[in-house]
Amino acid sequence: MTRILITGSNSGFGNLAALTFARQGHEVIATMRTVAKGDELRSTAEAEGLPIEIRRLDVSDPASVAEGVGSPAAVDVVVNNAGFEVSGALELVDDELWSRQLDTNVLGPMRVTRTVLPAWRARGRGTIVNVSSIAGVVGSPFGGAYSASKHALEGLSEALHFETSSFGIRVRLVEPGRFDTGFHDNMATVDGWEHSDYFDLAARFRDSQGVLSGDGPEPDPQDVADVIVRAALDPDAPFRNFVGDD
Repeated sequence: MTRILITGSNSGFGNLAALTFARQGHEVIATMRTVAKGDELRSTAEAEGLPIEIRRLDVSDPASVAEGVGSPAAVDVVVNNAGFEVSGALELVDDELWSRQLDTNVLGPMRVTRTVLPAWRARGRGTIVNVSSIAGVVGSPFGGAYSASKHALEGLSEALHFETSSFGIRVRLVEPGRFDTGFHDNMATVDGWEHSDYFDLAARFRDSQGVLSGDGPEPDPQDVADVIVRAALDPDAPFRNFVGDD
């Protein structure tokens, strides 16, 4: 039985991945910044008898990370999934929003990773799955801060792969396209966005993006959860794992 710690498990891909791992018989530590948001996950776990433990872990707080991880030697896999998006033209993103974006999406995964690596190197095994985005491969207009944070996550994941593989540690990237997970409910928008010169252009760009999905059914976020599980458990899973027809 594998023990998996997932950040940002209260909704979206993290929530689905937690349930998928647990339904396969693995022990899951489902972490989130606000544990009250895990009530639905807790109820599902109790109803199905799933091995899911819910803990508080704020990736922006080093003390919270240490407490949420607990004993690194008791964890086999870390899924760095917590994150949010800043929306707006790059010209309008102020320093405070930049700091929040990079602190959560870049430094956050590294805080969790640094917490487990010493114990994992000593024992010679462990797996890091970093949930990135297609925005980490192609710059997204009016989501440039988010895209920059995911490009950074991609770069550090590549470096980490080469630095740790000789110690028996696997690093994998999962790169979803557009999926409806409620992720945008937590989006931070720049001040004055609706009255900016960029707003109408952004609306036209957003409409054109809809063409990528075509007329077929809405993409299923469970597809991403399944790829996260494979990246975590299958030693033959590739370093990069794209998900979504777009």
